[in-house]
Amino acid sequence: MHPHVEKILLDENHINERVRQLGQQITQDYQGESILMVGILKGAMIFLADLVRHIEVTTFFDFMAVSSYGAGTISSGVVRILKDLDKSIEGKHVIIVEDIVDTGLTLRYMVENMKSRGPASLKICTLLDKPDRRKVEVPIDYNGFSIPDEFVVGYGLDYNERYRNLPYIAVLKPEIYKG
Repeated sequence: MHPHVEKILLDENHINERVRQLGQQITQDYQGESILMVGILKGAMIFLADLVRHIEVTTFFDFMAVSSYGAGTISSGVVRILKDLDKSIEGKHVIIVEDIVDTGLTLRYMVENMKSRGPASLKICTLLDKPDRRKVEVPIDYNGFSIPDEFVVGYGLDYNERYRNLPYIAVLKPEIYKG
């Protein structure tokens, strides 16, 4: 365990099994279709890479980078698009792949933005959901895990660009991010 970690919330095996199940569900839901997976950078990168290896329908990728955090640990609610999609999503079955849904403000913005682009369908897949922090309701179609309101890192999630490479989801020691 990393020395900055207070506790491991979800171990590597637990995550891998749930990601496999999500991939199977998406495969069932999209039989005979092709899908465009839109990964939200940087946090969803590892989750997306693992997830698509369990999806058995034609899958395309694109990425967006948005920010509502800056260097802090609390979402500001002000969303900035840092990198937009490379291609049109009009007429495509799109799944937004998120690392974590917190207040829902960023995701609501993204859903509205994507819907305006005319996809055939739009669904949300998140590895982690913090329902206790929700400020606005957002439709989550594929949810990996609901977790308590703790500051987590690992498996793509970071604090100041660190800890993304941890193979588990962990609670960071408060003195690391409050110091």
